Amino acid sequence: MKKFILILLFTRLSIVAYNQVIKGNVLENKTNIPIIATVYFNGTFAGTLSDLNGNFELDISKNASMPLTISSIGYYSVTLTDYSTDKPLIVYMTPKVYEVKEVVIASKSLARRRKANMNLFKNIFLGTTVNARKCKISNENDITFNYNSDHDTLKAFASKPILINNGALGYKITYYLDKFEYCKKDRSMFFAGNMIFNEDLGISETQEHLYEETRNEVYRGSRMHFFRALWADDLKTAGFKVKNSSGRNLNYKDIVEDTPADSLNKNTKFLKYSETLTILYSTRLSWIVFLKEKVYFDKDGYFDQSKRGISWEGEMMNQRVGDMLPYSFKKTE
Repeated sequence: MKKFILILLFTRLSIVAYNQVIKGNVLENKTNIPIIATVYFNGTFAGTLSDLNGNFELDISKNASMPLTISSIGYYSVTLTDYSTDKPLIVYMTPKVYEVKEVVIASKSLARRRKANMNLFKNIFLGTTVNARKCKISNENDITFNYNSDHDTLKAFASKPILINNGALGYKITYYLDKFEYCKKDRSMFFAGNMIFNEDLGISETQEHLYEETRNEVYRGSRMHFFRALWADDLKTAGFKVKNSSGRNLNYKDIVEDTPADSLNKNTKFLKYSETLTILYSTRLSWIVFLKEKVYFDKDGYFDQSKRGISWEGEMMNQRVGDMLPYSFKKTE
């Protein structure tokens, strides 16, 4: 009898584990040609490759509350927020069409222009912090520019994923760039894409300790730290103060829309307020500007950036790719 119960229990556990695996097929949207693509959760270590027929399988048990991202060379990334393990996914990808190719570098002046554009791109994309300056892009030649002097706008395109070695945090990042624009006139910028992390393996114990210290320092006061503390209704203990435009201190109930009591999904929360929020952490000031009514976030610090629901100003805006941590990061004491 005991043996039967153990077998039954093992069978049920196997079914649960199996139900956490998502399957699918990646195709080009007009031709139905299979695509070899990276299927992953943005900002994590979790991902897989589709095969020659476009088929993939991915364990989603640790990231089930996050959108699923599909990226491939020469295609715009696809982000799925509503998916199920009940049946295989069919993902259609759209080829990238670049507006204007970069002028062929044939003189010293054009070479200098490209160098200036690359430096500007890295400052905006990676950031200008100490950690960002320790980042190296290993495939800069895969990045091209379309500089429109009439509109004073720099646009960047990447024919392949951008490969970044973060020497400060010990991560190797593969970044799929979908859009990059910078207007010199008003210094406005926007870039969008998705990334997957890998650890810098084979390091010494001393180097690992240095990475750990730097990661902890980056985490403190970061957007990830803020959203994790907000999820736990622990802003005060974490060291954050949130104020409205009148200077009134706000609490969890003022700015969070919780999951309805009768909802089946208990992992859904939204940041919501009618005006700009001021975020104070120690002496660091940041602002959240709402572009949409509300923004989804989860317990790991993930928030929905794909739909441009909010924009950042101040210290938190300065944290670019060079200061990004994977959502699986755990702060050490």
